[in-house]
Amino acid sequence: MGFYIIKGTYHVVNYSPDGDSIRFRADNPANWNLLSGSTVAINGSGHAQLRLEAIDTLETHYSRFHQPLGLALGALEFLLDELNITNVQWNAQHTKVISANDGTRGYIIARAVERNHRPISFAFAGDAEEADGSFIEFYADRLAESVNYKSVEAGMAYPTYYQGLFPDLRLALTQAAGNARTANLGVWAEDKTETGFAAPDIETLEDDIVILPKLFRRLVEHLEGGGTVANFKQYLAALSEGVTIVSTTHFTHFDTVIEVNGDEVRMTEPPENLVFGES
Repeated sequence: MGFYIIKGTYHVVNYSPDGDSIRFRADNPANWNLLSGSTVAINGSGHAQLRLEAIDTLETHYSRFHQPLGLALGALEFLLDELNITNVQWNAQHTKVISANDGTRGYIIARAVERNHRPISFAFAGDAEEADGSFIEFYADRLAESVNYKSVEAGMAYPTYYQGLFPDLRLALTQAAGNARTANLGVWAEDKTETGFAAPDIETLEDDIVILPKLFRRLVEHLEGGGTVANFKQYLAALSEGVTIVSTTHFTHFDTVIEVNGDEVRMTEPPENLVFGES
């Protein structure tokens, strides 16, 4: 399974990172051209926004909304610790990092760029033995060294899969998620994605309910637009977001794995049993 190694540094100052997204500066910007898909968006500082593959952490600032902040910020702190970024200071609103010991060394393993121009990446601290820009085979043993895997293993992130993730990597992440769920680590101690939850308003979703972030995003988009829980499935149906149920290899749409009963919402499949169409 061919991927590329891109070496560089991680950056958070003047940005708003969260648990599954961070800025990265490639040592050799020409290496971005190795990746398939869209062109990588690079700002004036040479930094690209990464999308960490296969994970979704609780939202710290989706539009103007957030999920329960204890776990959301915990996932961010976990990411920064793993990448050796220390002494992080935020502005008064906790919306932007104003200082930190960032620029820490690391590398990503990636093969493609998504439509929002972010490299879909597995992130690693430190240095790789291979040369910068090397084409490598990437397997589950090395996956376990990534921040992506470690976040799932610690219960800091939900496994959230999109088309293009190779099955053996997905299986390794699913096993890590299962272990974290059994141990009630992180989000799994409070998760209501499958058991169900009442969502009378956005404030309740923000402060009290721990669910798969993708489900949270769709709910707040719908409720902010004037929708109700009662017609949430119709809203999802209109979006026609494709999803494959792994255990049955059945291709369907996101609305078909959502159940609404009165003011209660739940997913009928665990997150790790779904593979979404490209976001």
